[in-house]
Amino acid sequence: MKQYQDKYFKRAKKENYAARSVYKLKEMDKRFHIFKPGQTVLDLGAAPGSWTQFAGEKVGKQGRVLSVDLQSTKHSFADNITFLQADVFSDSPELLEAIEPLAPFDVIISDMAPKTTGIKFADQANSLELCQRAFEVARKYLKKGGNFAVKIFEGGEINDYRNEIRPHFGKIKNFKPHSSRAESKEIFIVALGFRGIEE
Repeated sequence: MKQYQDKYFKRAKKENYAARSVYKLKEMDKRFHIFKPGQTVLDLGAAPGSWTQFAGEKVGKQGRVLSVDLQSTKHSFADNITFLQADVFSDSPELLEAIEPLAPFDVIISDMAPKTTGIKFADQANSLELCQRAFEVARKYLKKGGNFAVKIFEGGEINDYRNEIRPHFGKIKNFKPHSSRAESKEIFIVALGFRGIEE
């Protein structure tokens, strides 16, 4: 188990990524082609920033990535990336000022997770709430045809959440990356081809 965990940790260090979680997003993108050059991306719960780094690489110099997290990061980023320490669920002037020039976004990604309590049902419920709030952000800021990927803890709520967002996307898939730790209860829901929200 230790060797399995260390493999991605060491690789991230060697390749100068902020965390091993980058390989989860790489696997997702290889499978579902989430990113294209020139896109705008909103990364929710971005710290320490490995997803941000990869998104920045994929969209290239003509693309832009806005990353938001309550926590700061010591990592430095390419010129096409803006990292903002803020509450993405707030309507703070600073956040809106960063979002408005880039919205609507081609891709919104969320690796957010709640602080775990060790109580399975509480952790699942808190994870679901974060996913629902991430989708509220997507409803406001995701471009028609855009892609949305979100982390959720495994449990009975996954099907409810999929059913909640299903009408708004062309395709929805569950995905468990090989680079997720074997004991991890996380999976990712990848939703492609946003249809928009009918008022």
